[in-house]
Amino acid sequence: MADAPLILTLGLDTASFERLDAMRRRHFPRERNFIPAHLTLFHHLPGEKEEEVAATLRAVTREAAPIPLAVTGLRFLGRGTACEIDAPPLVALRRDLTARWRNDLTRQDAQGFRPHVTIQNKVPGAEARTTFETLRSAFSPFEATGTGLILWHYRGGPWEEAGTFPFGG
Repeated sequence: MADAPLILTLGLDTASFERLDAMRRRHFPRERNFIPAHLTLFHHLPGEKEEEVAATLRAVTREAAPIPLAVTGLRFLGRGTACEIDAPPLVALRRDLTARWRNDLTRQDAQGFRPHVTIQNKVPGAEARTTFETLRSAFSPFEATGTGLILWHYRGGPWEEAGTFPFGG
């Protein structure tokens, strides 16, 4: 379906992705874990504008360098846990894309951006708190790299890749 919404995520270096995805597989409810670990930049871009969105992504990533990321800590989500990401260049990139697409954004995508990778979500509060405390007690900050942008089709189930846009071409 051509008008299915598009999701935009940040591609991660292999070692960081594998580390975050292992955490997600361990803690995210199996029956709801349809997708690997990811850092979402936009949750709902217009599917009918896929070619236009892809052209913008090609243009902005062509000259962009990989983005340094600092995984600085954990955030309690109430019903889950996320790894917090500090990355001023990523925030600047998202701000630029927000300005370009401002007329097409949902309220969720138009509001503030706090980069994170969700490790657990949609579990009872007590379970979420236990997971958060367990993970926090063993957490050590680490460095990662954003390697490009990944565009996905959302059709109600697992996401389907619509394009990969590596930084630097």
